[in-house]
Amino acid sequence: MSSVGAEIKVLGMVQGVGYRYFCFRQATELELVGWVRNNPDGTVSAYVEGDRGAIEVFIKELKIGPRSASVTDISVQWREFTGEHKSFNFNF
Repeated sequence: MSSVGAEIKVLGMVQGVGYRYFCFRQATELELVGWVRNNPDGTVSAYVEGDRGAIEVFIKELKIGPRSASVTDISVQWREFTGEHKSFNFNF
């Protein structure tokens, strides 16, 4: 089990459709920590830390999103694990 971090940016119809809560549920189920927030440009950004395999599953789920979302692209930048997050927050 190798712990890593990932910065994720999601493009598409992802604001006002429950996307952040969807991220929260997926991250919690996969035991990931970090945060998710809406950006002024209409995208959603997330930072997660945890097992790399769990993060890869998380990314696959984010590509689908909740039923009311329409994801057009996701970018991921892998980071070193910091351990600074203790839970997952979506109330930014």
